[in-house]
Amino acid sequence: MMDKLDFYINGRWVKPSKPETLDVINPANEAKVATISLGSSADVDLAVSAARAAFPSYSETPVKQRVELLTTIREIYKRRLDDVADAIQTEMGAPTYLAKGAQAMVGLGHLKAAIRSLSNHDFEYMHGEFIIRHEPIGVCGLITPWNWPVNQVVSKLAPCIASGCTAILKPSEIAPLSSMVIAEILHEAGVPAGVFNLVNGMGPVVGEAMSAHPDIDMMSFTGSTRGGVAVAKASADSVKRVSQELGGKSANIILDDENFEKSISAGVSLCMDNTGQSCNAPTRMLVPASRKEQAFAIAAKEAEKTIVGDPKSDGTIIGPLVSDVQYEKVQNLIEKGISDGATLVAGGLGKPEGLDQGYYVKPTVFGDVKNDMTIAKEEIFGPVLSIISYDDVDHAVTIANDTEFGLAAYVSGENKEELTAIARRLRAGQVHINYGSGGANAPFGGFKQSGNGREKAEWGLEEFLEVKAIFGG
Repeated sequence: MMDKLDFYINGRWVKPSKPETLDVINPANEAKVATISLGSSADVDLAVSAARAAFPSYSETPVKQRVELLTTIREIYKRRLDDVADAIQTEMGAPTYLAKGAQAMVGLGHLKAAIRSLSNHDFEYMHGEFIIRHEPIGVCGLITPWNWPVNQVVSKLAPCIASGCTAILKPSEIAPLSSMVIAEILHEAGVPAGVFNLVNGMGPVVGEAMSAHPDIDMMSFTGSTRGGVAVAKASADSVKRVSQELGGKSANIILDDENFEKSISAGVSLCMDNTGQSCNAPTRMLVPASRKEQAFAIAAKEAEKTIVGDPKSDGTIIGPLVSDVQYEKVQNLIEKGISDGATLVAGGLGKPEGLDQGYYVKPTVFGDVKNDMTIAKEEIFGPVLSIISYDDVDHAVTIANDTEFGLAAYVSGENKEELTAIARRLRAGQVHINYGSGGANAPFGGFKQSGNGREKAEWGLEEFLEVKAIFGG
């Protein structure tokens, strides 16, 4: 078991202000794999002081110098890609193909997009007869979740550093190990002291202290809607900027055409990906009422061939849920779906056969789901799909938009013009036609209670910038 007891503050690894620890659990086997320290408001104060002191000089560094710094970070990240992937697999149970693939590789994509955006951004220009300047907002608090740990860290940190801001990162205490590798990468790259700081800890302690801190100018939060509300409330007294990427309950409208089986199979697979622990997963599948039984059969077949197992085993498609708490939540919601009268098409309660140790769940599909059922309204964050029937496309759009969330939406079928027309009617920050993706170059964020900010590429860069107008002269 590893001891990871130090925080990274002002360019060096330091002891916490008081000893309090938490074990990091490998969800695949429930073994303790590391111990981290839990920070306090005193640790946050030290990190904020370091970031505040570093801001005046770092904010004035030329764009060329920041591009060179990000390029160096990216080169070191490439070299340490296996370390990043191993940490992700250990802390949150991603299968090898996913840990070494999308989970780790996405950091390179965000760094590349930040370098491109920074290189092309016009930080000062004439607008008519006056000057417009974009300036870094200041000291930024970054709070990230456990489900895509490196994705969320780098999608915030890369544009933050690119903009000329300084940062304090609080990664999830459930999955902190990959963030500590990121800290090592930034240290080796020569990021100036105080520009990046890391304090581990619990949301109600470290997250609260960051959000309420008068010397933090911006909070960027990814996590649950409940957590986002807490950050916004704690930030209100100091009127700091708050950027939120929150929950989702994304609809996937399947059209009645020749692509029907292909659309459903791909939708089930994407819903189950990352053990269902993606905020933008297509968890509500909308199918024509006349073909619902066929949809159930296709979805069941796809779910049943989804291999659940040890993340290190060849052939594993999905690993465990991240924690015992998440396991119990998913089990309770599966039970709620059954008791509310949805048809259990595949999966169900309990662990898959032969997987008694670890937080494994059965890939589960419900049919005959009503949009007002709990399983259709609440973000489950597990491999659980709800299939809802619709009468016509207008009905499907109404169901899709009838949610408090608006992070992502999907529409799948043959006719691109029809699919695009439907996409324009969906109230979500991203709409995926036939499961297409813009990757690190597309804006990410939601409508409604899915948040109020945008991450990635130039949109992510602009989140960390103030706009100044200069008149006269």
